[in-house]
Order: sequence, then C-alpha cells, then structure tokens
Amino acid sequence: MKVKKYSGEVVSYDRKKLIHSLVHAGASLDIAKQIINEVEHLFFDGITSKQIFNIAFKKLKLHSKAHAARYNLKNGIQKLGPAGFYFEKFIARIFELQGYKTSTNVFLDGKCVSHELDVLIKKDKHVAMVECKFHGSQEAKTDVKVPMYILSRYNDLKNNSYAIFEQGEQITKCWIVTNNKFTEDAIKFGVCSQLNLLSWNYPLDKSLKDLVNQYHVYPVTCLTTLTQAEKEILLIENILTVYDFVHFRKKNSKLKLSQTRLNNVLKECSQLLNY
Repeated sequence: MKVKKYSGEVVSYDRKKLIHSLVHAGASLDIAKQIINEVEHLFFDGITSKQIFNIAFKKLKLHSKAHAARYNLKNGIQKLGPAGFYFEKFIARIFELQGYKTSTNVFLDGKCVSHELDVLIKKDKHVAMVECKFHGSQEAKTDVKVPMYILSRYNDLKNNSYAIFEQGEQITKCWIVTNNKFTEDAIKFGVCSQLNLLSWNYPLDKSLKDLVNQYHVYPVTCLTTLTQAEKEILLIENILTVYDFVHFRKKNSKLKLSQTRLNNVLKECSQLLNY
C-alpha cells in the first residue's frame, strides 16, 4: 500500500513507524498495536499521511486524551500561527526553562541597518539572537537561504555594544529555530557557519520535539478538550502553555467553561504535566 506524504512524496506504508509514533506519544506497545489493528482496514492505496494521522488520532483519543495531545504536538505548534508571533513567545518560554533570560521583539541598530529581532537570550554572560522561522504548513522546509540571510544580520549586529539585559552587552551567538525541518544544505551551512540550529527533529535528542517533552512545555493548542476558538482566546490572553492554563486560572474565566468541561481540561493538563 502506498502513502502520500505531506511533501507529496509517495512511500510504502510502514506499520512499524506508525506503532513507534503512537508509543512515542505515550501509548503502551499493546495499545498501539490494538489501535492499528482496529483502524488498518480503513487505510487504502494512495491514502495521505494526514488521513492516517487523523484516523489514528481519533482512536488514540478514546484511550487517552493526554496521549492524543502529545501525538498532536506538531499540529499544536503549527497552530501557534499563522504569523508566528505566538511561536516566538513559545520559543522564548523554552529557553527560559533552560535557565536563560529572554526578551522578545527587540529593535537594535546594526553597523549598517536596523533590525527587528524575534528573541534575545542571555546565559553565562553570553547574549544570543534567536530568529524564528515559522511555517504554517507541514510540507515546508527551511532552506539554505534562511541561514545565509540570518548570518548576514548577525554579522551586522555582533560587533556593536547594546543595553539589552544590562549595559555594554554584545551579541556573541546566533540561533535559528523552525517548527518544521531544515534542508540538508541549511544544516551544512549552519554548522559550517557556527550557527545554532533547532528544528522539529534537529539536533538529534535535543530537537524542538525533545525539548517540549523534556520540559513539559506543551502548547495549549495541542489540547484535545478545547475547541480551536477557545485556544485562540487563551493565546490572546498570553496563555501559551498547558502550565499557564493550570497556574493562571483567572485568565481562563473568559472561556466560560462549565465545571465539568473545566475539570476535563484540567485532567488532560495534569496528565501532560505529570507524564
């Protein structure tokens, strides 16, 4: 059976890969196999990977909403768009959890021109700029032109002195973060130019996906117990993560959830935070 990927590439159906994705989301091996046995008859030659995801997601949700939320993580991060403003703030949160000071949407004058920077971070006296490349579709990749362009901006800024977190600071490092993937050339250029790259699957074991799971910094947009409209209300209120939803309860009142629904959402949140 052939499967059409988000990129348009056609590949053979891989049962083991689907099992692995369900287990990675938190399902036991037995549950993952059970789910696939229950839904595989719905698959057909030429089915899209998105259709497979939706079928498996609905079945997984019946077993565990928290596991379904983890399975939905990439889509949840993608829904921090469409412009990427919330994605930048989300990335800042991830750096904060790693012990960095952060500042978002900063304007600085370079040697040649002025620049608007997505995120600035500081740790161990080093200040770094973090440029976020947000994609609203899963098939898009960040190609080599992006690190080339951002390197030129970094070079225009790095020799100047600024008052960012305190007086007399220089930008000594540069990060590029994307919610999707980098092309091979983008990674080669980034490594060669000593840029720090972070994507959905890169670097190995320290990717965006790994960091989200390690620090339990799940976006509210991956929750299965809220509607899309309710999630957008939370983003406007600066409730970006599941942790925010649990700990800033006053802002949740704008959702006007019944006590039963609120309890269901909090249960899902608790399971994610304690996974």
